[in-house]
Amino acid sequence: MSYWLHSESHADAGPIYVRERGELHVVNPGAGGIQNAPRRARPLRLFSGGFSVELCLNREDDRARRPRTDHFIFTYTKEGNLRYSAKSLFSLVLGYISDNVDHIDSLVGFPEQIAEKLFSAAEARQKFTEPVTGLRALQKFTEAYGSLVLCSLCLRNRYLVISEKLEEIKSFRELTCLDLSCCKLGDEHELLEHLTKEALWSVKRLLLKDNALSDAGLRRMTAPVRVLKKGLQNLLVLDLSCNPKITDVGIGYLLCFKKLSCLDISGTGLKDVNAVVKRIQTQIGLVQSKVPLKEFDHSNCKTEGWAEQTVLQWEQAVMEATKPQEDLRSRTAAQRFYGKTHRIEEVVKCKLVEAETKASGNLQFYKEDVQNCHLPLKKEVAGSHELKNNKKRALAEQERERTSKQKHLCLSVEDWDLLNTY
Repeated sequence: MSYWLHSESHADAGPIYVRERGELHVVNPGAGGIQNAPRRARPLRLFSGGFSVELCLNREDDRARRPRTDHFIFTYTKEGNLRYSAKSLFSLVLGYISDNVDHIDSLVGFPEQIAEKLFSAAEARQKFTEPVTGLRALQKFTEAYGSLVLCSLCLRNRYLVISEKLEEIKSFRELTCLDLSCCKLGDEHELLEHLTKEALWSVKRLLLKDNALSDAGLRRMTAPVRVLKKGLQNLLVLDLSCNPKITDVGIGYLLCFKKLSCLDISGTGLKDVNAVVKRIQTQIGLVQSKVPLKEFDHSNCKTEGWAEQTVLQWEQAVMEATKPQEDLRSRTAAQRFYGKTHRIEEVVKCKLVEAETKASGNLQFYKEDVQNCHLPLKKEVAGSHELKNNKKRALAEQERERTSKQKHLCLSVEDWDLLNTY
């Protein structure tokens, strides 16, 4: 290996030095031989004098430049001295996996106790609030553990959470209780269509109060149960109150819920109330309650499961996003104080709807066989004479149903078109 060190002119080249086996030799161009020569005092430089070297790290990753302290637990002794101890290997691995929980392939067969701790660690890092990775991670948990992640979900008056986290809500499986009251979803909402899927076959309590539903929405929601015997066939409690577009025709679609034990149709647009009450009593076996039932009390429905705090995080994120609207409210209050016109109308809450429902009348039904399990707010005393008359009416109605069974089994063209979409 040779290296050019010095040249006085283009014609006459200087000596060439070669290092071989640790010794420095000089090559004489005139003689063509190799001679031993001592090392010169002049220092050899590969770079210029102003050259400098700087170690560059990834500036986007702040954790690479900061010393890691999360591997230790810092505590103070009685004397006030700072003492630190290393974390266990389990906690370190748990923290690392929770930081990368969206990269997990599957959790099927993983122990539930460890999975719950992993879910809590990821929840503390707010991994499930992230737009894309949060949904992917939540789906891995719901596919493996179902009702353990969430068995009951209360979204009463939380229509903003539904609009922002619709896909996350649809990922929950094996729910037994779902409260969607006062959300104004309408007949065409994607979440109501999701209720007919096999993922929510386990729903036993469904509260759809004040959701702008009509007969078309009930027909679409009950089509799988009426024809395919799938969907919400295990439903026990159903609340359809405060939906004035539901008429007598829509109530006829509810007769397919044979397991139904409690029903609330207060505040609906029924034309012949007596005929509807008689039809519900004879075909489903539900008796009208004279007092409000506890089953339709909102306090009984709560969010329960591993993801309870996750739902609260979603709600807090939505509230923070709507904080500028609160400033607008204070501004309009000031305008009202100084005599200006108040143009922004406040959102009608469920309390106003409940007051209108009480004024219109109570149409809540319960099954007599299970009245001990679903007690009303006040005890009801039914005479034995009325029970005998009800049995006679039920037998008469059953004979009528046998003759008109073909009529109920006939499907309309709209029903077939709807079933082809599933």
